[in-house]
Formats: sequence, structure tokens, C-alpha cells
Amino acid sequence: MKKLLGACLLIALVAGARFYYVSVQGQGNGNGQQPDVLHRPNGNPHNVGLALTTGGTTATSPITNHGGPVIATPTVYLIWYGNWNRGNGTDIPSGQQIVRDFVNNISGSAHYAINTSYPGVTGIVNVGTETSDAYSRGSRLKDADIKTIVTSAITSGRLPYNTSGVYFVLTSSDVTTTSGFCTRYCGWHTYGTITPGKIRYSFVGNAARCITSCAAQSISPNNNPGVDGMLSVLMHELEEAVTDPDLNAWYDSAGAENADKCAWTFGHSQYQVANGSWANLHLGNRDFLIQRNLYHNLNGPNGVGDYCMMDGTHN
Repeated sequence: MKKLLGACLLIALVAGARFYYVSVQGQGNGNGQQPDVLHRPNGNPHNVGLALTTGGTTATSPITNHGGPVIATPTVYLIWYGNWNRGNGTDIPSGQQIVRDFVNNISGSAHYAINTSYPGVTGIVNVGTETSDAYSRGSRLKDADIKTIVTSAITSGRLPYNTSGVYFVLTSSDVTTTSGFCTRYCGWHTYGTITPGKIRYSFVGNAARCITSCAAQSISPNNNPGVDGMLSVLMHELEEAVTDPDLNAWYDSAGAENADKCAWTFGHSQYQVANGSWANLHLGNRDFLIQRNLYHNLNGPNGVGDYCMMDGTHN
């Protein structure tokens, strides 16, 4: 799903690949990318004492399986692209640690367990190794460069090849993309084939580059709005990558994947932390603000249907 600033919707042609920014799933997108949704939270990126957009509590339109596979137990690999030691308040080692702390605590969490409502997906996430890439493809990346970055990390031996892996390219805030990071999307996931076989991978840009577009708030629970914003997108893309890794499994009649249907809504269990920012998820020793995900055929307090939830109880 894609929403541009000013609530404009767009269908664009980029380098021969069709990007359907209402939704690209199942629409013959040449690159197979699933863009995340841009958002200007409540028209105001600053904290004003009000919780972020909660979202609805009624059942959504149905999501169905189109015959493709899921990833039962994914392994997350991180590729730090650019310069993550810039000392600018966001591209810093402590920012990387926020990401590591988040990824290391996803597995077994009540929020990630939503994905177990899709048959074959477990509530477990393995954490693989990580590597860095200092601008091997420059600071303006084409879509094909993301696959090249992942391929290089695998073929060089810096990361292992894993058929259950999801490889995340996380860029420092001085890196952009030519197809529309910040102006058309905040992140995407897709798949491709390299010499060893199929790979699933994702691009997530640093939200500090466009805090009013790719982050829900300008003050964040871990005092790094760029990285905190990235983590909401990273979770969104991981949830889609496990339920629709080859873009032929779980999506609805409009092409929206599970997390797309709940994009940029944060539920009714938000709480404020000491610095005044909002959070809705506590993992390990940290708080985070993460977009909701779609619980499929939930038999719970709202009955049977597909609901945007923060976990199996709260929406």
C-alpha cells in the first residue's frame, strides 16, 4: 500500500517496473517490491500529548492464501549500509544497538505471535550474523543495487546463504534511493535468485532522512527517532516477508499484505514513556512504537475475522 504526502495516490512507472502505490501485491510488479506506506502522523510529526493514530477495531476485508509458501521460522540478517558511525545522533553505534536489541527480542513476543495465525508460520525468529557495506553502490541506490548488496554479502562469505533468511539492508541517513525513499515509500521487501538459489530481502531506509514521512513521531522511546522509525518499518516488512515471501501467498483482493492492512495504526494500548514519546510494545529493556499487524481468522473478543491487532488480545 502506498499513500503519498497530501493523501495523493499514485501509480508510477519506474525503470520498467510497475509500482502500484495503492498496492503492488499480485499486480505484475516487475521488481516484486512491496512498498511500505508513507505517513504524516495526524498531520503533525511532533509530540503534543496525544496518542498516535489508533486505527479501527472492526474486521477488515478478508486476506487469503494464493498458494505460495510462507517462511516458518525466519532468520534475520542485518546489512549496515553506508556509514553508521557518523556521530550525527542517528547513524551511531548506539543506534545500531537499538536495532539489535529489538531484533533479539522479537522471537516469542506476543506481537510477533500474530503471524502464527497464518498456517505454517511459527512464533520463533532466529537472529543471524550481520555485516557492513561502506557505500559499495554509492549513496543513491537503484532498486537493483539492493539485491547486489545482499548478493555481495552472501557470495563474499560475510553472510551465509539461508533459504529461510530475510536479509535487511539498513541504510544510514545520508543514503537514498532513486525510486522514491521518503517520497514514495519507507521500505519494501521482495525476493530474487542468485547462484545458490532464492533469497528474500528488504530495504529499510533511515527515517531521520525524512522524519515527517517515515517516522510516527519526532521524539521517540529510545531517543533516536530515525532508528525507532526504521524499526516500525522493519517489523512491518518482516511480517510480510514471512507470510508472503515470494509475493504469491497471503494478500487480499486489493493486493494488500497482512501488515499493509494495518499500516501506520498503533492500537489502543499506547503509553507514554519518560521523554513524552509514545510506545505500544515493550521488548527486553526497551519500549517501541510499532505498527499493528493483521490477525487472521481471529477467534477472540471480536469474533471471527481478520483484525488489526498488537497481540492476540489487544487491538
